[in-house]
Amino acid sequence: MSRPAEQRSAGKVWLVGAGPGAVDLLTVRAVRLLGEADVVLHDALIGDDVLLLAPQAKLIAVGKRCGKQSTAQRFINQKLIHAALTHTRVVRLKGGDPMLFGRAQEEMDALAAAGIDYEVVPGITAASAASAQIRVSLTRRGIARSVALLTPRAGEGEHPSQALRANADTPTLALYMASHESMAIARELMSYGRDPATPVVVVENASHPTSREAFTTLQGLAEQPVGALLGTAGILEGPVLVMLGEVFLEALQQHTPFWQGDSASAA
Repeated sequence: MSRPAEQRSAGKVWLVGAGPGAVDLLTVRAVRLLGEADVVLHDALIGDDVLLLAPQAKLIAVGKRCGKQSTAQRFINQKLIHAALTHTRVVRLKGGDPMLFGRAQEEMDALAAAGIDYEVVPGITAASAASAQIRVSLTRRGIARSVALLTPRAGEGEHPSQALRANADTPTLALYMASHESMAIARELMSYGRDPATPVVVVENASHPTSREAFTTLQGLAEQPVGALLGTAGILEGPVLVMLGEVFLEALQQHTPFWQGDSASAA
């Protein structure tokens, strides 16, 4: 049974991971596809140096930023389908890895329902980039044999505390999109029995030249907002990843926590 003419003539969509920020961390496949794309629908956090890899393409910003004007997911789906019906090669460029907190499933489902062919190109996720940057493995023999990647953002019918409670004892936690809720998350983890002395690392703009890091404890995270820990007076310029676990103990011992240093200087 043949498909309708508009579906037969549809182009193909590639959901491409742009990685954590550094342009040279894109995969070879991602660079090739950007150079061949007719149109690129990109997230808000995609850097100009990455977009320059697609000089021939029509660029469409469809980003989501917490606290700022964003494009609703249903409209992104519609734009993606329209682009595929009017262009041959469409790239949907997502920060990090499309399959981690990128709402890729919703876009794949929408494309499939419209009869549009698609392919996913993975990218380096922020937790991998941040751990590489601070030179600490997220797993370590005898200390951490499991890692949980979590976000406080919850969908309809979900509650962020469910995932947090279920993973409170996971040796290493990586919290995505948690900068605004970090203090509450820290207090909640301690209420579930997590040691207040658990080492914490906060990384903004992992892999990027403008990246900033802060080292503290779970108690310190509960007492200071992420912006204060990073010394930014509350102004954050890029995505923030909060990681915690005993694997970061040596790194913590090598850095005076920002909050602790302030207390010492004030004494």
